[in-house]
Amino acid sequence: MFFLDYLNHRRDCQFKQNERVARLRGLPSCYHAAFSPLDRDIVTKPIQSLVEDVHNDPSKATQILRTYGKVAVKAHEKTNCVTEVMIEPAEGWLKDGSVNLKGPLAGIPISLKDSLEVAGFDTTVGISSLTGNAQKTDGPHVKLLKDAGAVPYVKTNIPITLLSFESTNEVWGQCTNPYNEKYTPGGSTGGEGALLALGGRLGVGSDVAGSVRVPAHWSGIYSLRCSTGRWPKSGALTPMPGQDGVPSVLSPMTRTLNDLVYFTRSIVQMEPWKYCYTCHPLAWRSDVEKAYKEKKVLKVGIMRTDNVVDPSPACQRALEMTEAALRRAGHEIKEISPPDPYEGLQAASILLNNDGVRTATDCMRWGEWNDKGVAQMLFYMRLPRPIKYLHYLWVKYVRRDPVWAGLLRDWHPKSAYEVWGLNARREAYKRRWFEWWNAVGVDFIIAPPNATPAVPHGGMHDAVSSCGYTFLFNLLDYTAGIIPVTHVDRVKDALSPHFNIKKLNGVAQGAYKLYDADAMHGLPVGVQVIGRRLEEEKVLACMERVEEALGDEKFRLLELD
Repeated sequence: MFFLDYLNHRRDCQFKQNERVARLRGLPSCYHAAFSPLDRDIVTKPIQSLVEDVHNDPSKATQILRTYGKVAVKAHEKTNCVTEVMIEPAEGWLKDGSVNLKGPLAGIPISLKDSLEVAGFDTTVGISSLTGNAQKTDGPHVKLLKDAGAVPYVKTNIPITLLSFESTNEVWGQCTNPYNEKYTPGGSTGGEGALLALGGRLGVGSDVAGSVRVPAHWSGIYSLRCSTGRWPKSGALTPMPGQDGVPSVLSPMTRTLNDLVYFTRSIVQMEPWKYCYTCHPLAWRSDVEKAYKEKKVLKVGIMRTDNVVDPSPACQRALEMTEAALRRAGHEIKEISPPDPYEGLQAASILLNNDGVRTATDCMRWGEWNDKGVAQMLFYMRLPRPIKYLHYLWVKYVRRDPVWAGLLRDWHPKSAYEVWGLNARREAYKRRWFEWWNAVGVDFIIAPPNATPAVPHGGMHDAVSSCGYTFLFNLLDYTAGIIPVTHVDRVKDALSPHFNIKKLNGVAQGAYKLYDADAMHGLPVGVQVIGRRLEEEKVLACMERVEEALGDEKFRLLELD
């Protein structure tokens, strides 16, 4: 029985990989050619100009698709970022009216996290038992994108269960960082991060603990974690249906900040509440966007640490570069002491996994590989409670590590009664942040997106709990964006000779065990820009002000090979 299950697993993995190879090889020769001057012009041309070109001449959409199809083929060869290949059907959608070439995204190719439902293509999310589940019609999210004029052309790689900052699974294989193949591009929307860094244009991912923000930070692109109800959510498959302790949100990812602003504005102006029942009927507020683009002096709160894992030298330097640039531009920097972020990590981690990590792994077959971080969580969930309690006491009183002990203490499945208590705790914490922000009066916050740059493959085994910088704002449901700022420098970002990892708490030890400025040299490093709930217009405007302040220090994107 178990052996047969494993054989079926291997068969389905091989089938999907062979199918992908066949679809890529079967593409017309133009998709395998070298980049032409026209391709390079399209990739660097402002999105507004490309859309205008298609509005004036719809036939130009085909050339744009061929350019980005070529980008996807070459990016996949380098990083294994693509799952489903939809390029040839996409050419047909441009001709048969499936895509609205008068929309605000007319003719712009868009890559999608593997979890989004496109008619005729599987949505496996890296789980072999889900192969062969193609729907007959597009999900609401893809229908909205096509009505806006966007052209879905590939889906991208993810981690199994979507609960990891690595993007690896046995169905599609391991996705690598576009800057260094020994490192992960992030997760769970890591394939998007890799593709966009290597020349892609627009993408859609999902974020429940940082899954569009960590790939942006680790792969050197831009992303925005929207608040729930602002961006359409239906039409995507999740391995955790029913999980609402920390709701997941679909959100935009792009290669440039201009694209991120334009894309987000365009989707909201499409009135997504008419496509998706989860969306608030909240129109785009151009007045808010304009006000923060023109405000002379912005009040910026700086969150230097999450009180769990202090940022590594590289991430600290990116934050300080941003701070210095904002000061030079005349903005006011305010040191802040918000409600304890550690308390947020405690609440969020157990709220997300209060079923014992059972639902996320229910579809997995016997012998199917699991993410190393998720495997750690699952192992501890299943330990007998007396053993866990003894371990908790040892960590707290013998190792004298109250931070790690505080996360371990409640790490077991919860009853409905206990979940209600956790929900109440979450709401009380959100209220404290609400009142604190009202009192402190900052326009936005800047903070690290993670304690470290990208981790090496397999790193989630140690760094699975090092997610507080992003996870906090999922719990609060705040709008948060990522701007790439710099690259790791082996000299500037080296650890002090006096650094002693043994003095750190257990979470920080897991992160710093992987930090090596010499090995990480050249990896991207970003900064997080945070607003309050449903403040997408303000956060995007403030991201523009941050990048404007950086001036000549602005991040240099990877060029087409």
